[in-house]
Amino acid sequence: MTTTMEWRLDLEGIDWERLSELYRIAPLGDKPAADLAVVFGNSRYVCFVYDGERLVGAGRALADGLDCSYLCDIAVHPDYQGGGLGKAIIERLKTLSAGHRKIILYANPGKEGFYRKLGFLRMRTAMAIFLNRERALETGLVTED
Repeated sequence: MTTTMEWRLDLEGIDWERLSELYRIAPLGDKPAADLAVVFGNSRYVCFVYDGERLVGAGRALADGLDCSYLCDIAVHPDYQGGGLGKAIIERLKTLSAGHRKIILYANPGKEGFYRKLGFLRMRTAMAIFLNRERALETGLVTED
């Protein structure tokens, strides 16, 4: 990370098309700009990281103010991966979520070790219903057993 990193914790001036492109190249899938505007707009905590004018990282947390904060959509530009920016985004969202009884996230298969180093533990009781059930099964996000 360079010393020119700027952290923004609100939605002011966000270019949703640039954010959509960040998710595409991260690579975290196709997240249309209009969809990102909705989900970030409905999130209690947001963070965007810029290197100069370049959007290089983002994340958000859905939180109810007391019981649960769910960290999601953490993305880091490929040129900045491996340098601690993803960890810094998660730490910032954890700090913003402090005081909640639980802070949760779900990891893509194979990334569990990264989150374990940041203090997260595996949940044994988590369950999910995905709109695209078959894709969630194919990618290992869920199992039928």
